[in-house]
Formats: sequence, C-alpha cells, structure tokens
Amino acid sequence: MLRQRKETLGTFLYRLTLTLAAASLIAGFGSSFQYGYNVAVINSPMKLFYTRIYEDRYGPMSDNLLTLLWSVTVSMYPLGGFFGSLMVAPLVNKFGRKGTLLFNNIFSIVPAIMMGVSEVAGSFEIIIAARFLVGICAGLSSNVVSMYLGEIAPKNYRGAIGIVPQLFITIGILVAQVFGVRNILGNMEGWPIMLGLTGIPAAIELLLLPFFPESPRYMLIQKGDEKTARKGTEGVILVFHVRAHKENQAEGRLSVLNLFTFRSLRWQLLSVIFMNMGQQLSGVNAIYYYADSIYSSAGVAEDHVQYVTVGTGAVNVFMTIAAVSHLLSRYKWCNKCSTFHPQTSLDWMPYVSIVCVIIYLFLHPSAGPIPNVITTEMFRQSSRPPAFMVAGTVHWLSNFTVGLVFPFLEVRGLGAYSFIIFACICLATLIYIGVVIPETKNKTFLETTSTGVLKARTGPVL
Repeated sequence: MLRQRKETLGTFLYRLTLTLAAASLIAGFGSSFQYGYNVAVINSPMKLFYTRIYEDRYGPMSDNLLTLLWSVTVSMYPLGGFFGSLMVAPLVNKFGRKGTLLFNNIFSIVPAIMMGVSEVAGSFEIIIAARFLVGICAGLSSNVVSMYLGEIAPKNYRGAIGIVPQLFITIGILVAQVFGVRNILGNMEGWPIMLGLTGIPAAIELLLLPFFPESPRYMLIQKGDEKTARKGTEGVILVFHVRAHKENQAEGRLSVLNLFTFRSLRWQLLSVIFMNMGQQLSGVNAIYYYADSIYSSAGVAEDHVQYVTVGTGAVNVFMTIAAVSHLLSRYKWCNKCSTFHPQTSLDWMPYVSIVCVIIYLFLHPSAGPIPNVITTEMFRQSSRPPAFMVAGTVHWLSNFTVGLVFPFLEVRGLGAYSFIIFACICLATLIYIGVVIPETKNKTFLETTSTGVLKARTGPVL
C-alpha cells in the first residue's frame, strides 16, 4: 500500500513538473521572446530606408532629423510598454493570467503584419506606429508572464521558473542579432521580413497555451472555482490556497491608489520602484538599442560590429542559463564595468571597451529577472496585480527615457562619459538592495509578506 502511494506521488510530481516546464516554455517563447526580439530587431539598413523615403518626399535630410526619427522609432517600443503595463491589473483580473497572455497576442500579430508591409507601403510612420503596438504587447507580457509562472509554480521551483522570462528575452535578443547579420536579414531586402517574424511566436502561443491550466490561485481566490483550481500545477496544495483565500477575502481587492495608502505595503512598493528603476537605468538597454553605434564609437571596424554584437548576445544567453549567483555581486560588477565606456584615443582601448561590455552583459542577466520575481513574492493575491502595474509603469518609463535620451546624450552631450551616469545608478541600486531587500528563497507568499509587515513596523534589517 505504501509503495503504491509512493508510485502515485511520483507519477503526480512527474506530471506536475512536465506541465510546469511545458507551460513555462510556451509562455516564455510566445511572450518573453518577443520582448527581447523587438529590443534588438531595429537595424542600420532601416536608417537608409528612412532617409530614402524622407528625401523622396521632402528633399535632403539632416543628421539631426535622422537621429530624432531613429530615437523616436526606438523609444516608441518602451512607450507602448508603459501603456501596456497600465493595462495589466484590469486585464488579469478580468481574463485571468493565461487569458491575458492569449489576448495580448493581438498586439503582436497586428504590428508584425504592419511592419512586414511597411517597405511596400513606403512609410516609416507605419513602423513607428507598429513599434508602439508591439510595445503594448511587451508591457503586458513582461509583467503577466512572471505573474502566471510564479502562481502556477510550487515555492521550491519559483526561483528557477523566475529565470525563464529573462532567458527567453535574452534568446530573443540573440536571435534578432543573428538575423541582423548582413548576410542573413540585416540588409535592404531582408529587414521587413525580420520585423514581421515577431508574429510567429505569438501565433504558436495562441495555438498551444489554451491547453494549459489557468493560475490556480486566480481560479480559487478570485473566482472561487476550487474544481478548476485543483487542475493547476500548484492547485493540489489547497491547504495553502484556502488559507490565502481567507486572508485575501478579508483584505479585498486593492487598486493602485489603495496600494500607496497601505503603510504595511510601503516598503515592498518602494523596493519594487527602486529595483525596476535600477534595472532599466543601469544602461543595459542603451547597449541593446544602440549596439552598433556604441561599438563603432569604440573604434570597432564597421565590418566587425555585427559579429561583436552577436557575440555579446550569446554571452547574455549563456549567463542567463547560469544565473544562480547572488544579486548583490551582480550589481557591484555592473557598476564597475559601466564606468568603462568607449574611448578612441588609444589603439588598444576598443578592445578594453568590448571586454567591459561583455563582462557587463555577462553579469546583468542574473540580476535582470529579480524585480519581477521579488514583485511576485512580496505581494499577496489581492495586491499583486496593482503592484505589477506600478512595477511595469516604472520599468517602461525608465526604458523609454534611456531609448529616447541616450543617442543625444552620447552624440551631443557627455559622449564617452555617458555610462558614468549608469554606473552611479548601479551603485545606488546595490546599496538599496544590500540594506533593504530580504531573502525570499524557499518561502511561501504568506511568509514573505509577513516579513514585509514586520519590516514596515521595525524598519529595514541592516
């Protein structure tokens, strides 16, 4: 009898792990992959297209105007992400976590078609509008994927599962960088195809994700559907869920405004804000958005820039897979490497700059997913959607600022010293994490939020 029970338990754990892994892969590829892909998909041949279309219409185009149009094209993506993050709370409460991911594919497939036909239409305005729409997709997915995976995963898997979105983001960046090689799609004939490919992961997710369970916490706590909740990967742990259900019934569903008024949630909220600002203002997106110009200004030969970019993307993926080190050490070394920005006055400095960028990207991926993991773990069911909404808003506004300002900062402002600003931000983030953020490893949501209440009463643990 005991042996039979062990076999039944073993079969269940195998099925649970298999379902969790498959759901993670599909949600990661269908949503997070697109986030990374669209960060790096913008490439140099598109500048020639912009110039040609503008000059056909209006005559000669100045360098300043091209820089402005290019920075607007880049920054429309995080601006769309900002508006997407504002939609997180209402959509996940109405459609659920899985339902929101399925709905979100509209904001990927439609702009993919728009960008794919932009050259035929002879309009760079279509690309700018499509970048805004696909940004909405990224703004939703960057929050909802982490929320969905965090809620279907048992606590002992939650840390590892939290890396999945970041892994697919880095894979998306690498794939876009590989496609951007001139001999593949990074040329005047291939770039529209490259932009349009973002719709394929969305279509795959739309077909496969419906076969996987909705978040059991959402079904039980917010919908009161215990039967459906039992089908989820974490749904069998109903003692925990019922306990959470009772506490959340007493707490009610919170809005963003309510979130700012609860003193017991203040330190969690501030931590989410500071960590998302630190992540996005660390300079990593400047490297992704403007890799070609950064390496060129470092003195790298133009023919070699594309290969250096692909190499750093590969390092990024490798380090995300190996992301098991402590968060503090990552921000410490990101801070040091941010201080080394391209200097062209010495023959050997381009190589030093490339090495520093590679080390920086080597260290950043393991710190990258932490804000979303922390947001999932530090807030209860009732406060989690508005918390992700606040986190996403800060994340994408900071991303938008970097995308819009950096080219002017580099060309017209601080030049080679632009990254010193990012180094200071990394240092400030390092200090905040070391002083304020508690360890959440192997703790349930309730245990983590209980620690938060204690922190709110006694102050940070130094």
